[in-house]
Amino acid sequence: MPGPRPVVNAVRLAALSVTMIAVVACGIAAPQGSVILPPRQTPAPEPTVTAAVAQTRLQVAGALATAGFQLTEPTVPFRPPESPRLAAAPRAVFQAVLPNDPVHGYIVVYEFTDTATTAIAAREMAGYLGTGPGRIQFPNDANHVLRQVGTTLIFYSWSQANSPGPEGAAVGVALTSVGQGFDIPR
Repeated sequence: MPGPRPVVNAVRLAALSVTMIAVVACGIAAPQGSVILPPRQTPAPEPTVTAAVAQTRLQVAGALATAGFQLTEPTVPFRPPESPRLAAAPRAVFQAVLPNDPVHGYIVVYEFTDTATTAIAAREMAGYLGTGPGRIQFPNDANHVLRQVGTTLIFYSWSQANSPGPEGAAVGVALTSVGQGFDIPR
């Protein structure tokens, strides 16, 4: 059986290694001057306003205006629960102004490469919202609007139990006049 000397040496070596790592991590061994870090990667694609998204926004704004609502740019970040295809797609977020409920009314417009891919993504999202993983991320009484306009997909949700007035539902009804709809299983 080895004596205490090899154990002491092993402990000293481990302590020395930890110290060296700490010194390097603290920047003592770093080169002089500033270090430029790469841009921080966000978990979501940046908002995108292409010609297709801008056209869809106009249609959404028109439908909301007819119902007495205004469409604006939100002042806080928003991202709803999404199926995998929607999570990977470029998106733009807008907000219907709800006088009695300023923290809701978010409308997300996703863009895809072609209409067939958009329809596939819509069916995937509808299935996601109607099954366990998607369903548990929304209140029990959540209602969803999922509409396709060309290569874009519009998504809006509201919950009467979490809204102080009927405006959320009225926005949902107004959005049903835009594009082609997809049924969400219950």
